[in-house]
Amino acid sequence: MKPLDPRLLRLSRTARGFVLAAAGTGAVRTVATIGIAWGIAAAVTQVVDAVRVGQVPGTFPATLALLGAAFLLRAAAAWATDDLAARAGARVKSELRTAVLRRAADRGPGWLAGRSSAGFATTLGPGLDALDAYFGRYLPQLALTAVATPVLLVAIALGDLTSAVVIVCAMPVIPVFMVLIGLATQTLQRRQADALARLGGAFTEAVEGLATLKVFGRARRQTARIGRVTDEYRRGTLGVLRLSFVSGFALELAASLSIALVAVSIGIRLVDGSLGLGAAMFVLVLAPEAFAPIRQVGADFHAAQDGVEASQAVLDVLDDAEHDVRDAADTAAPVTRPADSDALVLRGVTVHRPDVVIGPVDLTATAGTVVALTGPSGSGKSSLLAALRGVLPHEGTVVVPGPADVPVPDRTTWVDQRPRLVRGSVAENVTLSATGDDAQVRTALRAVGLGVGPGLPVGSGGAGLSGGQAQRVAVARGLYRAAASATPLVLLDEPTSALDAEAEALVVAAVRRLADDGAVVVVASHRPAVVAAADVVVTVTSSGAAPVRSATAVSA
Repeated sequence: MKPLDPRLLRLSRTARGFVLAAAGTGAVRTVATIGIAWGIAAAVTQVVDAVRVGQVPGTFPATLALLGAAFLLRAAAAWATDDLAARAGARVKSELRTAVLRRAADRGPGWLAGRSSAGFATTLGPGLDALDAYFGRYLPQLALTAVATPVLLVAIALGDLTSAVVIVCAMPVIPVFMVLIGLATQTLQRRQADALARLGGAFTEAVEGLATLKVFGRARRQTARIGRVTDEYRRGTLGVLRLSFVSGFALELAASLSIALVAVSIGIRLVDGSLGLGAAMFVLVLAPEAFAPIRQVGADFHAAQDGVEASQAVLDVLDDAEHDVRDAADTAAPVTRPADSDALVLRGVTVHRPDVVIGPVDLTATAGTVVALTGPSGSGKSSLLAALRGVLPHEGTVVVPGPADVPVPDRTTWVDQRPRLVRGSVAENVTLSATGDDAQVRTALRAVGLGVGPGLPVGSGGAGLSGGQAQRVAVARGLYRAAASATPLVLLDEPTSALDAEAEALVVAAVRRLADDGAVVVVASHRPAVVAAADVVVTVTSSGAAPVRSATAVSA
């Protein structure tokens, strides 16, 4: 297990800056520590001299002032380190979550389907929250150890070379203990991370299937199941804490014995007069400080293991996605390529699914055209839309209308067949922002015939709205984006499946207006009213009884 994964520094600018800043504050703390040791040694020596001669030296107030300034400097450096750690932890978690979600969006639903949604959510949620200990304690201490240990050894050597030699000979005992304890805890920490993922998966599955479980009278059994997984996680957590305490005791014991060797050596030489009091006090104060960083970094490393495991899981996801993208780029046939065009062009587009092959599809739709993809459920309409969005691998060429220097997602508006509403107001769900244009929101809501206020609160998943209202909010979201961003391509997947005839007519009219404003609109639907309003109808049908069925597309 690496003390610091270089992938974290490569993927997070904030992490790189924080390591450098922590090293800087660590250098300041080290200088302040040496100043404190010198001040204590000088003050004690001056007091002893004052007792002997009966007069306080004139430099004593200056020594106390320097000692106080050193304590303040060290406290300020420690506060700055803690503040930087808190800010860096929050920023790095945000950067990693954003990177993973962006990569998941780039890979598309096929990549997400091959992963556990509960485990994925647990890793991005409470898993990455454990990085607080990693950035708040471990990394600052690691930077302090790298800076402070050699500087303190040099300072001790300048005060007493013999003590420095004793410390250098005794110090390797602590890293040896750290390695042995780390090997013992590595398996335990991984097992604990797996237990957390199982706990999150069990809870998520129970919540998602609660309605079905209640229908069949199995809901109470899930309580016992979640209780068993929770007890397993609790016992694992206690085991980790027990081992952490034992490891801390072992490190403290090794450091205490090493410091005792230095103290005994200094005491003997003080008695025989070969070492002065000032040098002895200076070394005695610095000796524990020389062992403290490396001892503390071992303890903090075990305390931050949950964050280390979570960060490694996230970094592994990003690496896998990078490899998948690179391999796809090397082996795939020609895929979506941007071009300056006002038409949607499909040339031999074929989508391969485990149960069906969609295509090849050849189509040219100029600006102002409404294209309807129709056919039975499961024939591949949504897959064709995913290919047009560029999130599903396909053969052939897709030319998306719009300027070539603008990415395909920025030229596309997409409305999914599931509303996917989040907790917030209707306006926030329409704009996907807390600072949208209220006038445009009202215009989009009127276009779909939804008579609710933009400020109406909506629960997670659209709670508080009927199925038809939630679907019209999703369509209004598409209308809002198409108007605000002037996207030349609009894709709608079953936009009227939950609407009555009157509401459907309003949505169809809104779709027609989008085309009249110069967009190419592609609608996947089997509703007769939508198909009748289209300029081009692409019928997707399945035929054959072989394991891999074929689908054909015909323009009408």
